[in-house]
Amino acid sequence: MSQRLKRVNELLKREISLLFQKDFVFEGVLVTVNAVEIAPDLKQALVYVGILGPERERDAALRQITSRRGFIQNRVAKRVVLRETPQLQFRCDDSVERGSNVLSVMDEIDIPDELPPETGEFK
Repeated sequence: MSQRLKRVNELLKREISLLFQKDFVFEGVLVTVNAVEIAPDLKQALVYVGILGPERERDAALRQITSRRGFIQNRVAKRVVLRETPQLQFRCDDSVERGSNVLSVMDEIDIPDELPPETGEFK
């Protein structure tokens, strides 16, 4: 991936994140923009959105985002100067939730503070 595409990805990620903070209200969930992948021709961009919370509220948040795609694209077009504004497509990214689940499982594992002394015997 070229350096220009990386910069555009980061710029779109930052602007969409700010837009979510200022212009959206998500009930009972935490919404983050995890990554943006723009096509080499800059006409389409996949936006990976992480949504933490109960499944019902996650679905509602994703529906809200996808239904307001035109609004989001319009705002991004005003803030990010490109020849053409990419068509945004939103995808749910559950990597943060999976990581959170792994951490909770690790917290449940009982690891002793000290190892028992070696006796030299094999059992």
